[in-house]
Amino acid sequence: MRLDRGGGAGGPAPYELLCNRVRQSAVLHTDDTTVPIQHEGHCRQGRLWTYVGDEHHPYIVYDFTPTRSAQGPLGWLGKWRGFLQADAYAGYDKLYARGDVKEVACWAHTRRKYFDAQESDPARSVWMLEMIRRLYVVEKEATERDAPTRQILRQSQSRPILEQIRLWLTEQQAQVLPRSPIAQAIGYTLNQWQALVVYTTDPRLSIDNNVAERALRRVAIGRKNWLFSGHDESAQNHAILWSLIASAQRHEIDVQFYLRSVLAHLPDLPPEELQNYLPDVWKRDLMAEQRAAPNAHHAS
Repeated sequence: MRLDRGGGAGGPAPYELLCNRVRQSAVLHTDDTTVPIQHEGHCRQGRLWTYVGDEHHPYIVYDFTPTRSAQGPLGWLGKWRGFLQADAYAGYDKLYARGDVKEVACWAHTRRKYFDAQESDPARSVWMLEMIRRLYVVEKEATERDAPTRQILRQSQSRPILEQIRLWLTEQQAQVLPRSPIAQAIGYTLNQWQALVVYTTDPRLSIDNNVAERALRRVAIGRKNWLFSGHDESAQNHAILWSLIASAQRHEIDVQFYLRSVLAHLPDLPPEELQNYLPDVWKRDLMAEQRAAPNAHHAS
């Protein structure tokens, strides 16, 4: 049974429906990792990409590409527009150049560069780590508030910290050795500056891309168990199954129960009923049935 092909009468399969729903998000998180693919007696490196939908489209999907070519994410995203939170991969530049996709960078990724520079320049690295910690202190409070309050906190507390960081980095850049780890960290931060501060302009945005990085952990764990995929089609099948599993887990669903239900009903499912097997809709209907069952038993 193909979960990426049409369910009854040629309609979209669950995987395609998940992808379409994620592409309706105003805010997307994305990241990628390697997938070893068996090839002529050795392994080559394919790529697995994850796309995490926003709160109104709460699904996580994966897509496999044989290489890390920019055509992978560009093809998957197509004409999508909105806020894209990702690393500094140059392959996204064509999207940003269109003007309808706004780059959102990741402070956790930036922080790691200063953490790694501590050995060669502890004073500057520790100063930056402390300033980033302050940003996260504000963020911890902001994420617990409603959207208008979150925006006020970021503008009133995060923006002054960010301006202090920017001025300090500009001053320090002229003083460090050009090829040193701290110089590379500073250069990266300043080059990414506009994308690093954009999260303060919209309460829907996050300070980092950790949600996408967490979504890829199951792939990293998998590599230790299954070691490699036998071919590209197998890797894409992994991506399809992980999409269903991850989206179900996002809704705190019993994954095995959910997959059994999807696989049992999919062959004869009319296209108009396919959306009933999206994880959140399926969970809602299941809970409604469970609530109704005791009432029906009592009535009898």
